[in-house]
Amino acid sequence: MRIAYLDCFSGISGDMFLGALVDAGVPSQLLEETVAALGLGAKLEISRVVRAGIAATKVDVCVAGQRDLPREVFWEQQAHKQQAGEKQTNDSAPEHSHPPLRQHAHAHSERRTITEIRRTISASPISETAKITAIAIFEALAAAEAAVHDIPLQRVLFHEVGAADAMVDIVCAAVGAEALAVDAWVCSPLNVGGGTVKCAHGTLPVPAPATVKLLQNAPIHSSGPQVELVTPTGAAIVKTLASRFGPLPAMKVDRVGYGAGTREFAEHPNVLRLTIGEAFALTQADVAAGTPDAARATEQMDTDRSNDQFEDRVTVLEANLDDLSPQVLAYAMERLFAEGAIDVFSVPVQMKKNRPGALLTVLSKPEDADRLTKIMFAETTTLGVRRRDERRRVLARRWETVETRWGPVRIKIANMNGTVSNYAPEFEDCRKIAAERDVPLKTVMQEALRVYASGRM
Repeated sequence: MRIAYLDCFSGISGDMFLGALVDAGVPSQLLEETVAALGLGAKLEISRVVRAGIAATKVDVCVAGQRDLPREVFWEQQAHKQQAGEKQTNDSAPEHSHPPLRQHAHAHSERRTITEIRRTISASPISETAKITAIAIFEALAAAEAAVHDIPLQRVLFHEVGAADAMVDIVCAAVGAEALAVDAWVCSPLNVGGGTVKCAHGTLPVPAPATVKLLQNAPIHSSGPQVELVTPTGAAIVKTLASRFGPLPAMKVDRVGYGAGTREFAEHPNVLRLTIGEAFALTQADVAAGTPDAARATEQMDTDRSNDQFEDRVTVLEANLDDLSPQVLAYAMERLFAEGAIDVFSVPVQMKKNRPGALLTVLSKPEDADRLTKIMFAETTTLGVRRRDERRRVLARRWETVETRWGPVRIKIANMNGTVSNYAPEFEDCRKIAAERDVPLKTVMQEALRVYASGRM
């Protein structure tokens, strides 16, 4: 499994995420083309900077020749202008808008509802997957604002959030995340910073109300500079992409990227680190924790590495369902997958009183089992979930990308005893090509297999 790990020791914002993506290998041209295609009159300025000794990539969104600003700097400038006697319009502080990351003076004429934002993103020339991700990020922001102000979702006006720079941040984040082609996003505990922040609603404690709402159930802490380190845009990106939170997973590191924030701190690198690699199929939790199985696990690791086989632990969650609509069951399964389940499947069963039903089974990482159990209770009609821990044998797997006549397709490759034992094209890559190029899906899959097989000869 290919993992992307966000190390938020200095928080996260939209520009930091874009910088980390570019630094980790996402082509800057891809993001620049995405911005141009949005037709917002914006452009990206990408540069190399150093933050407290750490080299990083800085991405700035420029609209009408103006660069983005941290929002507290923007509102400080507005206060100085007001003191100098410059006229402030009533539009400078809308009742129910939220400035997440950056502001521009030109942005104050823009107010958009979530419906308008959905329409704009849906009409953009990006992939369907990226559209879904971008809309989900905006919907997370809207839901947080609605909860903070106790208003209906459709009444939330995206003022600064809906401005061109934030639209660029979020759409490029979705496109760049897709380009990395990872299987799972994992996030560290987030350093939210401290102190206060000035925004359209006045001076508020850090983290801002919408940020707190977005990071509900996520691990957060405060250390270092007493400024806002996690912005609502950054929090929404994490909420949408991350399947779980925790320490750096066991992985073979492939690439590392650093995205720079706007502010510079003397002894604190204001950067977001993005680490990408292949996860170990065998977790070393037993070894690190000194469990009774530690010696056996270590010995098994040494033995199996030569055979490209590993053993890990999974938690199996099961529930019998005889009164649940198939439509609701399908949604529950999709939700469980989205929340990080390793696998989800259902089997038709005959239950008591000869009622037809379904056996819902979820394979989970042990650390995710409690969270997925809550989802099973919330999304199905079950009154009980069975749970057991099991060991499983896993073949090592990796990804390679082949170039077909229609575009790139990832191939998942399994190894056993040092040789390739199985390989298959990534369905979503093939489905995307089939839809965009009007080519039969099976033809795309066959072509991807042919290209890969010819390369092995």
